[in-house]
Amino acid sequence: MSATRKLHIKSYGCQMNVYDSQRMTDMMAQAGFAETSSPEDADLIVLNTCHIREKAAEKVYSELGRMRKLKESAAEGGRKLVVAVAGCVAQAEGEEIIRRAPSVDLVLGPQNYHRLPGLLARVERGQKVVDTEFPVEDKFDHLAPASREATRARGVSAFVTVQEGCDKFCTFCVVPYTRGSEVSRPPTKIVGEVERLVDAGVREVTLIGQNVNAYHGEGDGGPWSLARLLHRLAEIPGLARLRYATSHPRDMSADLIAAHRDLAALMPQLHLPVQSGSDRILAVMNRRHTRADYLDVIARLRDARPDMAFTSDFIVGYPGETEEDFRATLSIITEVGYAGAFSFKYSPRPGTPAAERDDQVDEAVKVERLARLQAEIDRHQDAFNARCVGRTFEVLFEKPGRLPGQLVGRSPYLQPVHVMAPPSLIGEVAAVAVNAMAANSLFGTRERPAPGRIAVPEPATLET
Repeated sequence: MSATRKLHIKSYGCQMNVYDSQRMTDMMAQAGFAETSSPEDADLIVLNTCHIREKAAEKVYSELGRMRKLKESAAEGGRKLVVAVAGCVAQAEGEEIIRRAPSVDLVLGPQNYHRLPGLLARVERGQKVVDTEFPVEDKFDHLAPASREATRARGVSAFVTVQEGCDKFCTFCVVPYTRGSEVSRPPTKIVGEVERLVDAGVREVTLIGQNVNAYHGEGDGGPWSLARLLHRLAEIPGLARLRYATSHPRDMSADLIAAHRDLAALMPQLHLPVQSGSDRILAVMNRRHTRADYLDVIARLRDARPDMAFTSDFIVGYPGETEEDFRATLSIITEVGYAGAFSFKYSPRPGTPAAERDDQVDEAVKVERLARLQAEIDRHQDAFNARCVGRTFEVLFEKPGRLPGQLVGRSPYLQPVHVMAPPSLIGEVAAVAVNAMAANSLFGTRERPAPGRIAVPEPATLET
C-alpha cells in the first residue's frame, strides 16, 4: 500500500465509537494510511456508526448518498475511493447496507474492526465484503498502540475501553444485539495502555464501556472489579484524573462507592442513567431497579463523597407512559438535583421488545413532554453552575481558548473553564477561582494551588 493513501473516519454517537475510531486510525497508519479531516481527499472513508439515537440508520443512508457522489467524483479523476460502514448500524443492518447503498464496499461490525486491513485487501481484489460475525479472537490483541505523536495530538485527556457489551437487555436497547454480551479486558492490558498514554502526556483517563461498572477482567487472583482497577490505575505516576462511564445502578458495588471516598484522582462526577422516575415504566423497561433503589445508590455515593455531582439519561414517551409516570420522572430530577442530563424521545429500535408494543405514545405528546423535561433539567443545571461561582476548583488545562492568552480546561465536574493563562499550563492542574458563568461554561482566574478537595455543596431543592 502506498504511504500517500489517506483515511477519513467519521464517528457517530458514543465515546466508545470515538475510541474505536482512534484505534482504527492507529491500525491503518501501520498499513500506510495517513489521516485526513477532509473526505474529499480520502482514499478510504469509514463511517463509524451508532444505533442508539433516533433514526440512526436513516442518517447513515443519507450520509452514504453524499459518499456516493464523492466516489463518483474520485472515479472521474482516476482515483478509487473505498467506502466502509463500521459500528453498530453496520452490525444491525449487515448486507442490507450494500443492497440499499451499492457504493459501499465494506461493512464491518464493532467487534471486527481489527480485521480492517485484511478486509480492505479483499475489497481491492474486487469483492464486496460484509463481516458482522462475533469473532472468537479478542480484537484488542490485534490492535497496535498509538504512536506517541498521535497520542500527543489528541490532547491531555483520553478514553480507554475496558468493557464491551451488555447483559441487561433493557427492552428499548439494541446494545446486547450489536455489541454482544459483556466482555471485560484483562487488567494488565488496560494498565499497560494507560501507562503508554501517560508516558505520551495524557493526564486524565476515562474508562468506558456499555456497562462499565460491570467490569470483571481476569487478573491476579481471579476477576478484578472496577474499583480494584481504579485503585491500580491511580498508582500510575503522572496520571492526575480518573473517570468512568457509563454505569448501571445495579452494578454500583460497595467497593466502587468506597473508591469515590478513597481515591483523590477519581473525579466527583458520575453519569448514572435512570431513564425514568416511574417504577411502572422502569419495570416494563426491564431496568431491574426501582426508583428507591436508584435514590439509595445516590445517597450512598453522597455519603461517601459529599461533593459528588450526577448526570443521567432520560427517555420520555416510552410505550405506555402516562402523565403520572412522566411527572414521576420530573420529580426525580428535582430530588436528585442533577448537574446535567441527556434526554430523548423514545424511538423504536427494530428487534427490541418495546418496538413491538401496541401502546406507543403519540408523537405530539412526546414532543411536549421532552420540552418540559429539558426545561427542568436546564433549570437544575443552571442552578448547579451558578453555585460554582465564587468557589475554587482544580482545573486541568486542555487547550488554547478563543481569545489570545486564554486557556480552556475542565473542572472536576467536566464543565469547561476559561482562564487567562500561559500555554505552558496545558496538561497541568491548577487552582482556579470561578467568578462568572455563561451557558454551561465557567470563567475564572488562577490562584495559588491549594491542597485537598474543594467541595461543592449538595444540590439543594429549588423553589418552583
